[in-house]
Amino acid sequence: MAQPMLVPLDHPEIAPFRLSPRLRSQLVYFMAGPDAPGIPELGEYEYWFDRDEVTRWVMEGVFYLVSPLDTQNMTEVELTEEQDLLLNWLETNKIQHVRVVE
Repeated sequence: MAQPMLVPLDHPEIAPFRLSPRLRSQLVYFMAGPDAPGIPELGEYEYWFDRDEVTRWVMEGVFYLVSPLDTQNMTEVELTEEQDLLLNWLETNKIQHVRVVE
């Protein structure tokens, strides 16, 4: 079974990023919301990342999750090494629009 990869659609000259199954399932933590400024219509398996949010997560080394049991509070979560590598790849290469390819 081939390892999934993130293919940058806005910078096709950049080599794809290899995803573990775990990181693939975590992409939703980092994708921009549907009302984010500049977000294009996304196709199947496509994700859009807000550049400012990616930079903030890289700088702070954490991101925030809303608990399904307590939507009033957010939990600060330290980035794993794998998440940090992904976010740095996005930031360094100024990538926002990607597609997961199996």
